[in-house]
Amino acid sequence: MSSNVAMADDTSGHRGGLGLCWLVYGIMRVVMAVWLVFVNGTATVMFGALLNRVPDPFTLMSAFHFLYTAMIVLSVVCGVLGILAGLALLAGQRSGRTLAILAGVLSLSNIPLGTTLGIYTLVVLLPIRATVPYGRSGQTA
Repeated sequence: MSSNVAMADDTSGHRGGLGLCWLVYGIMRVVMAVWLVFVNGTATVMFGALLNRVPDPFTLMSAFHFLYTAMIVLSVVCGVLGILAGLALLAGQRSGRTLAILAGVLSLSNIPLGTTLGIYTLVVLLPIRATVPYGRSGQTA
């Protein structure tokens, strides 16, 4: 491999800190999912109070329940993937990279912590091959 090719394959310095961050983030997402389940009744009453003057409140309430359930499921999936990715990265397993990339993509919608951790994970763990076709500037072909 020539010296002008940038690769992100050597991530050994980032794996420990990244694994710890994913472990903490995964635990936070699971706790958030449990909290969302417990406040489901309150959220339903609060959303229902907004539906006094709409023509079809039952359709909107059904959409609310669907989106609320989807948010709980996404939180559980991101939490479990985050915990698994964190443990795999800390243990130095090969599957840690794949799990962390998957958890990073799924967590991008959770502003600000999931977005920050997801982007950092993608930058560190995805290979950078864009410099291969272009080479260094100033070199002749």
